[in-house]
Amino acid sequence: MDIDDLRLFMRIAQLGSISAAARDLSLTPAGASARLAAFERRLGARLLHRTTRQATLTVDGLAFLPHAEHVLDAADAARAALGREQATPRGTLRVAAPASFARIHIVPGLPAFCVRYPDLMLDLRISDSVVDLVEGAFDVAVRYAELGDSSFIARRLAPDRRVLVASPEYLRQRGRPNTPDDLAEHACLVVGTLDLWTFLDAERKPIVRRVSPALRINDGGAVRDAACAGLGIALMATWCAADELRSGALVPVLPGFPLVSTQTLWALYPSSRELAPKVRAFIDWMVDRIGPDPYWDRGLEVFLGLAGTSAHTTSA
Repeated sequence: MDIDDLRLFMRIAQLGSISAAARDLSLTPAGASARLAAFERRLGARLLHRTTRQATLTVDGLAFLPHAEHVLDAADAARAALGREQATPRGTLRVAAPASFARIHIVPGLPAFCVRYPDLMLDLRISDSVVDLVEGAFDVAVRYAELGDSSFIARRLAPDRRVLVASPEYLRQRGRPNTPDDLAEHACLVVGTLDLWTFLDAERKPIVRRVSPALRINDGGAVRDAACAGLGIALMATWCAADELRSGALVPVLPGFPLVSTQTLWALYPSSRELAPKVRAFIDWMVDRIGPDPYWDRGLEVFLGLAGTSAHTTSA
């Protein structure tokens, strides 16, 4: 299978036009069309519907597309490994990420990422459901998880720091809880299924409490907003509530009982694949963007019990 044929097919699929792809690859439209037709004959399948104005993927083309991408990624990685060229990230990069995290911390940085990598088309799928990277043909996933699946290679991006929060108005009306047991008398706001809250006491022993939520929403940003509106006490990741803590819209609750999380923010990609330049570019960008100490935790050291210590994390 000719790599140049695969590149032509990929570029047509990305641009939706044989003429545009031909210009991009320094071919004539007629030459690109003839080359594509010959490629389809060799494959025994029609990959693209053609009209005078556009080209769209057929059912076979949709099925073939992720496999073509992976072959091109492997070719780019092989050239880069030989050191003969610094392979330029290009093609389509399929990324899966949690919805609220992506909106707050990935999307705002994309203008700079796209300027840096103009040949890369980003297909970002945001959902709080855990997706199958292989089944969904994703190149990389950003995920908070306890790492245990050896079928993935992971790079650590950030720790998962959590804090119990409420609005000042809620606490004025309902009073402050003094211990985790007091939460039974309060309105608790829960993200998804995260109703099992684990604290540490003064002796660093765990205290586990399952709360009965007054409100359950499957979106962290929505729960944060509900807490700001005075609806109750919420367990929040600092990446989601940092701005509100800094502004005073939310304040810490039970600061003497720090929360425990066993999760970490990872960039994951299937171990069966070479690390393509486009995947490396995205992961390196995420690492640089977040920083060794997550930028969203700056100014929260007192709230998190990190005052006078370093929150430095390493990459795996």
